[in-house]
Amino acid sequence: MNMESGTPNNPESGSGPDFNHIIARAKAILLTPKTEWPVIATEPATVAGLYKTWICILAAIPAVFGFIKGSIIGYSMFGASMKVPVMSGITSMILTYAMTLGLVYVVALIVDALAPTFAGEKNFVQALKLVAYAYTASWIASIGVILPVLGTLIAIAGGIYGIYLIYLGLPHTMKCPPERAGAYTAVTVVIALVLGLIIGVIVGGIAGTGAMMSGAAADKFGSSDSNVTIDKDSTLGKLADYGAKMEAAGKRMEAAGKSGDKDAQAAATSAMLGAALGGGDQVAALAPSDLKALVPETLAGMKRTEYSAEQNGAMGMQMSVAHATYSGDGGKSLRLSITDVGSAKGLLGLANAVGVSSERETDHGYEKTYKKDGRLIHEQWNGESKHGEYSVVLGDRFTVAVEGTSDDIDSIKDAVGSLDLSGLEALRHQGVKR
Repeated sequence: MNMESGTPNNPESGSGPDFNHIIARAKAILLTPKTEWPVIATEPATVAGLYKTWICILAAIPAVFGFIKGSIIGYSMFGASMKVPVMSGITSMILTYAMTLGLVYVVALIVDALAPTFAGEKNFVQALKLVAYAYTASWIASIGVILPVLGTLIAIAGGIYGIYLIYLGLPHTMKCPPERAGAYTAVTVVIALVLGLIIGVIVGGIAGTGAMMSGAAADKFGSSDSNVTIDKDSTLGKLADYGAKMEAAGKRMEAAGKSGDKDAQAAATSAMLGAALGGGDQVAALAPSDLKALVPETLAGMKRTEYSAEQNGAMGMQMSVAHATYSGDGGKSLRLSITDVGSAKGLLGLANAVGVSSERETDHGYEKTYKKDGRLIHEQWNGESKHGEYSVVLGDRFTVAVEGTSDDIDSIKDAVGSLDLSGLEALRHQGVKR
């Protein structure tokens, strides 16, 4: 590796990452980005090389330090302290890491597709460089999460500086005119923020139920120069599968940009974002009335005492959720939740595509996650409190969960089984525009 030019290790050479170079590059991109971006833009790179020598290493920082903070140090507020259970913390750490690898790839796809709209040049490897090195500030700043109060300020500063790095890097990596870099940066940042928020929701939902996910997505990449070959069955391979559809959305954005029609530009941006999150498709989530039809009046012999459903959307994205509470004798109660992730089905598909397996036993019960008949299932039971949960992911788009107090976990399983799961799963293509 040429340390003076900053050229990264060649992933085809079989050598591991050079940590001296990583430190030097991180220092340069953070302290002297104006002189470092031209070096980064001209050095040879591949998708595999960027993942193996940079992204896979630095993306682990927020996942690891998040685990340290949540499960080892804990959180304190108003005189009370709380720690995330170690198993849930590990689950969240692994899932956050895996989905961050995917997030970087998706944002790079979008940056590449947007290039012509802002008079830039399409080049996916350069787009991946931009995203990978711009995220460096945020990834390193995440170390501060272990510090009370100050850690939040450090994280915010890292995010803001990352925006500045994108602004400086776009003219060099994507060859856009400097005067267009501001608008290019704004669109990129909004999309990255929305993707990050949705990943947070997915991680919180799945990690909260104890799903254990694992995988080394970057190892499934193989590339040469600017050509990328990806294992179609890998996690990131599934993301690349809808790259062609995003290409079409990118052409629409390019045409809208040339037209000068702001409404058309906004519509094209929404279409691009919807395509990214929906696995290459735009998805309209089920309406609240559709969800209500799936919620029975009685469940496990208990009468429904409360119901609510809502649909939310922004920038062409939609999600909907329905909740129902059922009450019975002896203080027994169950809560049913049906969620249509809608526009985020592509990311839920990513979560479901990664290897999933987890099993844990305690003195009073157990918790396990597994796949059965192509469905991701989670169940947990506490015999002492007579409280349990059983949830299932359907069609990489819907989640159905029942939790509450009952005689045994089988009663909760039967409650889920009494629902029309196949009917809901059959709706996975409803509202999908390919």
